[in-house]
Amino acid sequence: MTEFSTTTTCYAHPGRETTLRCKRCERYICTSCATGTPTGYMCKDCVNERKKIFDTAVWYDYLTGFGTTFILSMIASVLVGIASMFIGFYILFLGAGVAGGAGVFIANVALKVVQKRRSRPLFIACAAGVALGALPVGIVMAFFGGGFSLIAIILYAVIVTPIVYSRIAGIRL
Repeated sequence: MTEFSTTTTCYAHPGRETTLRCKRCERYICTSCATGTPTGYMCKDCVNERKKIFDTAVWYDYLTGFGTTFILSMIASVLVGIASMFIGFYILFLGAGVAGGAGVFIANVALKVVQKRRSRPLFIACAAGVALGALPVGIVMAFFGGGFSLIAIILYAVIVTPIVYSRIAGIRL
């Protein structure tokens, strides 16, 4: 009886023997070239092709997304800061509720501006716009608005930033 002994090697590393194949293109890959996915292993080329499908943002989306969230966050934080000067301690409770609604509103407007295009750096840029939009108002309120105003702005930024990031990224909680 004749035994067939075929050795297969990695497509990227011809000196490495392997029996592992990419689940998409069926090329032989070694363990250093294999990327684990929930449904099997893929080569780095196939993984990079799949990433391009999901990153749909264009260069100006980063600017418009950041600018939109920055301006809307600044407006909302000014409203929270002004309200905290009149309401006092209770603004902390009101601010937490308002921040949730403001986060949803800011995220929905930002999604319309970027036309629902996606990219992880875009999500981060929009979240940074929210946090940085509250920063100048927080600095002004620290000097002129009092302690409750500063606490209300910080509470606003802490609540709104992850809400905007998660909604723009498509994460539904």
